[in-house]
Amino acid sequence: MGKEHKIIRVEKDSIAEELGIDAGDMLLAVNGQEIEDIFDYQYLTDDEEITVLIRKQNQEEWEFEIEKEYEEDLGIEFENGLMDDYRSCQNKCIFCFIDQMPKGMRDTLYFKDDDSRLSFLQGNYVTLTNMKEKDIERIIYYHLGPINISVQTTNPALRCRMLNNRFAGEALKKMQRLKEGGIEMNGQIVLCKGINDGMELEESIRTLTTYIPQMKSISVVPAGLTKYRDGLFPLHPFSKEDAKEVLSQIHKWQQYCMKEYGIHFVHAGDEWYLLAEEEMPAEETYDGYLQLENGVGMMRLLENEFLEALEAEEAGDKKSEKITIATGKLAAPLLKKLSSLFMQKFPGKSVQVAAIRNDFFGEQITVSGLLTGKDIVGQLGGIPLGDRLLLPCNLLRSGEEVFLDDMTLSQVKNALQVQIDIVKSSGQDLVNALLEGERYE
Repeated sequence: MGKEHKIIRVEKDSIAEELGIDAGDMLLAVNGQEIEDIFDYQYLTDDEEITVLIRKQNQEEWEFEIEKEYEEDLGIEFENGLMDDYRSCQNKCIFCFIDQMPKGMRDTLYFKDDDSRLSFLQGNYVTLTNMKEKDIERIIYYHLGPINISVQTTNPALRCRMLNNRFAGEALKKMQRLKEGGIEMNGQIVLCKGINDGMELEESIRTLTTYIPQMKSISVVPAGLTKYRDGLFPLHPFSKEDAKEVLSQIHKWQQYCMKEYGIHFVHAGDEWYLLAEEEMPAEETYDGYLQLENGVGMMRLLENEFLEALEAEEAGDKKSEKITIATGKLAAPLLKKLSSLFMQKFPGKSVQVAAIRNDFFGEQITVSGLLTGKDIVGQLGGIPLGDRLLLPCNLLRSGEEVFLDDMTLSQVKNALQVQIDIVKSSGQDLVNALLEGERYE
């Protein structure tokens, strides 16, 4: 029996629903070809005329000849999003965040993925060490992109040591294959103090510029260090002076790349600017926010969106209200600045920002997305929170009201005895949340 894929949902008013395809049916083939994974499915179903073979739950096989718009989706969701087993990471990176997790958390948090298909679907970064020649050929054949690559260093020997994988240096050659195939790429360098910084970073950036224009951007982000590093490779946090040096290197290369290629190309994660106590660069520096999900430009975008949304609001008397915003230490200074501007326009609104210290993972972890319910309750419990508490949506597990430590939103509400509003990620969303009482009463 060939590979088959169970359908778990059919979208309302979709092509699949119109044809009578149901949840529980099995997809057997498209255009007479067995589907290995999501790459095959998306490529083969893009055409305007396709043939789909389905086995119904009564074991009858139905073949559909479908005419549709190019790239129009059939409206089918499968039991496994990749339509194949997930590929776990075989590396033992010296900076791996999952190795720095405490025991006793939910199993899914310990899964290390290194699957190129998740790079295309979800923007995950991959090391290329898990990819075979067949995978490279399929990416080039299907012309998929962009693929996000965890480069770390272009020094093959150093990359082997950093990833603890003797094939990690050789895997860098796959970037050249992707370049020759015209595949768009984005790169990431997780910087470890005294390891791949300094002259190693200089040489890595220099080498990666040779992949332009297929390589669209490179981000440089500091390694996240939790307090659970016993027995792991000794890594040390960057200082303010270190951050200034990193930014100086990056800014120099941005100027060079802008002059030579018309793009800034290499970008610093927001943490570097906060650590160095330097202003975030202007929006145009980010080349369209190519690495937003990697923490590059999030602060600048949030500020610009907030100011634009605030400008669009009419000043006037608003219902008096006290609001608390809880966030990580990274975003707290910016949110205090934005809250002050908001209160100037709406004096009746009193907004305080609470910077939550990450006791769970350690104080070196400053992003809001890694805060736990326990830390929030522990540090806000004795503070007058006012009428509402605003929390960013990245604190919760996707699609659920559960924090990283499995504490529920209801439990946090009960513990703090305050209304909690979850705020989406844009500056407009934040303005809306601050004015929510006015809009929806």
